[in-house]
Formats: sequence, C-alpha cells, structure tokens
Amino acid sequence: MFERVLSFLRDLPSGSGASASADDPRVAASALLFHVMNADGVRQDTEWERFKKVLAESYFISGDELDALAAAGERADNEAIDLYAFTSVLKRHLDAEARKAFIGLMWEIVYADGELHELEDNTVWRVAELIGVERRDRVEARLKAAAAAPGAAGTSSDE
Repeated sequence: MFERVLSFLRDLPSGSGASASADDPRVAASALLFHVMNADGVRQDTEWERFKKVLAESYFISGDELDALAAAGERADNEAIDLYAFTSVLKRHLDAEARKAFIGLMWEIVYADGELHELEDNTVWRVAELIGVERRDRVEARLKAAAAAPGAAGTSSDE
C-alpha cells in the first residue's frame, strides 16, 4: 500500500537534479514535506527519518543524492515567502490522484512523532486547498495516517 501511495513521485521529472530550483517538482515536494515536518517548531528525529525515507523511496536515491535533495528542500522552504511556489509546481505536474497521495505523505510525516499539532494540521489543510484536494480526501488521508501511527494523539478541526 505504501508503495502505491509513493508511486506517483517516481514519475515526476527530475529536472537537473537535487540541486535544482523550487521549479523542480522533486524540490517542491521536498520543501513542502520539510515545511510540514517543522510546522510545530520542533523537529523530532522520527519525523526527520520519515522525511528522508519518503524521499529515498520516492526517488530511489540514497547517500549524497538523498542528502542533497533533503538540503534543497530545506533551503527552498527557508527561502520561500509562501507555499504557493511549491504547490503550483505540484499542481502542474500531478494528477488528482497523485495530489491526494501527496497529502497522505504529508500526514504520514505529521504522525511520525505520534502527535498532531494544530500548526501541522493547518499546513496540510492549506497545501491541500492550494493543490486542489477536497476536504473529504484530506480527512480520509489523515485518518489513515493516524490509524497507522503507533500511539497517535491529537485531533483535527476537520472532525
């Protein structure tokens, strides 16, 4: 199941590599995943590991290439003034099912530490709105991620 959720990322064009700009869908995805991981102001080791695992499995990369993509996502997120630069790239490159799957990945990173913080919830909501994922699909993806996360706690304003 996890493989199916990630399969859409494998087909994204790779641009000129992990050092490419935020116009590269891989960097845009990395930046958004990094952003939600840091939304609550606390980066847990479990979130960082999940973030890197998603990137590694999505793009079949490891080592220096994985580190470069993670760093490119972090750098792009730190330099961004809003989320639109990243969401517009993903919206252009992903179909509706792939956009829903991406929201599922965001929820998996949110729940990697077993907790849902309101800022994480808000970030996923904003990204979902910007890429055209409906509320019902966002909530369904959240419930699946929460059910799969051991000891998941927290509630969402969607319920």
